[in-house]
Amino acid sequence: MNWNVALRLGRVSNLPTVWSNSLAGLVLAGSGLALDIGLGLMVIMSLFYVGGMYLNDAFDHLIDAVERPERPIPSGQVSARTVYISGYGMLVIGIAALFWWGRSLDHGSLAPGLAGIALAGAIIYYDWRHKTDPVGPAWMGLCRVLIYLSAAFLVTAQPPMILYLGALALFCYLIGLTYIAKQENLGRVANLWPLLFLAVPAVAAIWIAATDGGIALILAAAFVIWMINALRYLWRRQPGDIPRAVVSLIAGMSLLDAVLIAHMGAPQMAWAAAVCFCLTLAFQRFIPGT
Repeated sequence: MNWNVALRLGRVSNLPTVWSNSLAGLVLAGSGLALDIGLGLMVIMSLFYVGGMYLNDAFDHLIDAVERPERPIPSGQVSARTVYISGYGMLVIGIAALFWWGRSLDHGSLAPGLAGIALAGAIIYYDWRHKTDPVGPAWMGLCRVLIYLSAAFLVTAQPPMILYLGALALFCYLIGLTYIAKQENLGRVANLWPLLFLAVPAVAAIWIAATDGGIALILAAAFVIWMINALRYLWRRQPGDIPRAVVSLIAGMSLLDAVLIAHMGAPQMAWAAAVCFCLTLAFQRFIPGT
């Protein structure tokens, strides 16, 4: 397996959204965000993300042989066995790292590692059943919520309510986004009602903008405008519009993180999350995001 195949399997263009999720989880939990904690968590969560993407291709390789024969496994660029081993290996390393980190804390907690087990379990279940489970988008949302929780348990034994509210906004965003992504091969979105879940983060951003102003207002406006622009592709219905909507919404996740971080009064970290949005868009130009 060469580097090009490895990067495509891992859909690494979307990794910055995992980094912004990590920052948001720490800030919403009340952390002052020391550099070593932020960077260390980004590396660990990157292992979970890339491992999950590998397993997604491994579980889907028979379907991809029909629907997406250009993917690395059906095209013969790498074996399913290699991808399975690599994917599970990254999840195991991520879990072990969270357990080690949790035990090394002053209060010695198992919570980060247990959150890592839950995250790995949600990832595996989604990858295994997402084609047939009607609530598959909710499982994807849960995966991102568990990034918030894994981050939070590294800095506090009792995450505050604001973290759960932010996680709810992220959860709803992922449900809408994943539902659209499930229709990618159909070339159209069959039902529009699941998109109502996207209204939750939009309303949250508008409320934050109205109450906080300043940087939060700027970032919230950017988030809502970007989301509307992405959804516009669904109504235009030209070839390739659904993939464009999907990758745009994936990048927009970092803007949502930025809005939530700004609400916590951490402007530097909010701009860092906004940079993750820009990085995702830049990386998607070279490595497919779906």
